[in-house]
Amino acid sequence: MIRYPELLKAGDGVAIVATARKISEAELAPSIQLFESWGLRVMLPKNIYAECDQFAGTDEQRAADLQWALDNEDVKAVICARGGYGTVRIIDKIDFTKFAQSPKWVVGYSDVTVLHSHIHTLLGIPTLHATMPLNIPSDSTEKRYPSIEALREALFEGKVSERWDVGNGMRETGCGVLVGGNLSILYSLCGSTSDINTEGKILFIEDLDEYLYHIDRMMQNLKRTGKLKGLKGLLVGRMSDMHDNTIPFGKTAEEIVLDAVKDYGYPVWFNAPMGHIGTENRALILGEEVNITCDENGMLTLSQMLHV
Repeated sequence: MIRYPELLKAGDGVAIVATARKISEAELAPSIQLFESWGLRVMLPKNIYAECDQFAGTDEQRAADLQWALDNEDVKAVICARGGYGTVRIIDKIDFTKFAQSPKWVVGYSDVTVLHSHIHTLLGIPTLHATMPLNIPSDSTEKRYPSIEALREALFEGKVSERWDVGNGMRETGCGVLVGGNLSILYSLCGSTSDINTEGKILFIEDLDEYLYHIDRMMQNLKRTGKLKGLKGLLVGRMSDMHDNTIPFGKTAEEIVLDAVKDYGYPVWFNAPMGHIGTENRALILGEEVNITCDENGMLTLSQMLHV
């Protein structure tokens, strides 16, 4: 039987853990203030401000901090401080035994896709693809930002509800268990124990700062490894700051995605407000069912409710 993370309430402890790139005390301060304004107790591991080249400490230090957060009974949510690169270097050092027995929210996006995919594939426990402390502005306790409101609603109420204009994408409806995350990370996990299972599910992808031919290479990889064939739908977040070569590739990122799935009949929804888009980055509950509907004006509605 799948266990689900508990919804947060005032007085709960949450841990901020740096699994990848290093982070400073000044960069974390706004998120600590925000979480405390929600009535949460912020707990920091001993190596949170450690540095080792670009990483937040050595692999051993980062793994120890994540293990502490996963095992600590007082921690009800593990919130990754930032992305960058490095989570894949520690994933095989982590023992998820206690976490599987008593799940808690694991929160983040980008490089944190390693954790999302690993947990979904091996344990089937829902996780939260959402904004991280690095992205929380200093005025977040006074001003409402879409990414922060979505994070709070998911953590405390277990629900996601978003609307956006689908643009030129397909306008069918669909439902299924949602999996995915950053396309580059999903690509890098292929063939590993953390490799994602997409059969019969809705796949979400987004990416940042990639060359268009890289997007094509990664989509062709997902196609050749069978990850695109059995989907119930494909949800495409923002493909931000894409690059092209001197000799143009000839397609946009969206056209590349459509070309890769043209042989399949499931719906593809574009322009989802999730990904590397600052304070606009909305939350998604990965490993949980999602319902996507479209009205006559081409406005999509995405909704989720955690089965607690």
